[in-house]
Amino acid sequence: MRVLVVQNFDNEGLGQIGAALVEVGADIDLRRPYRGDTLPQDSGAHDAIVVLGGAQNALDDEICPYFPSLLGLTRDFADEDRSVLGICLGSQLIARAFGGENRIGGASEFGWHKVSLTQAAKADPVLAALPENFPIFEWHDDTFVLPENAMRLARNDVAENQAFRIGRAVYGFQFHFEADRPMVRDWSTSFAPLIAEKHPDWNDRLDDEMARNGPEADAAGLAIARAWVATI
Repeated sequence: MRVLVVQNFDNEGLGQIGAALVEVGADIDLRRPYRGDTLPQDSGAHDAIVVLGGAQNALDDEICPYFPSLLGLTRDFADEDRSVLGICLGSQLIARAFGGENRIGGASEFGWHKVSLTQAAKADPVLAALPENFPIFEWHDDTFVLPENAMRLARNDVAENQAFRIGRAVYGFQFHFEADRPMVRDWSTSFAPLIAEKHPDWNDRLDDEMARNGPEADAAGLAIARAWVATI
């Protein structure tokens, strides 16, 4: 199993997705196009693609001129029935790739927040085993309107589209299910100045919020990661 991973920002790692891929012995091909790495022309050499998050928005083609190529590559994976996964910015790019409308700003969440599964999620191979409601880590300002052919799988009051699926195995997750407690703590250090601009009390709240939400969120995130890997 060879999985293409597209990283869009420093310190945006695979987290629990990586753990699930290691469990099945996957070969991970990591590309950082924002640092000049090239993207494959098509999906032929890979069995799946993961598109990670970033501080950019999904329409930032001027900052990230590789975005249009990435959108085309994502569609090629889907056309070849290869599994696709987008996290946060990655989900917004998937929505764009398939005709959804990106909405910049107006949907800010940071920290652990509850999401609720839709009725459709109860029959979804990746989410069916999850609780109907669970906390998960969020960090985003933007949202999107679903493409016409997408199925909503999770929502909350801030972002109606927290998770969706297109076809058999194209998944977008607005929330960071890959971010377990160690990753969140690392982000809290690595991105401390950025976080402090909007959430100056975060360091004071971190331990309490982590203790309250972390175990349940980590369990949900790893379950999602393993179930998505099983679609490859």
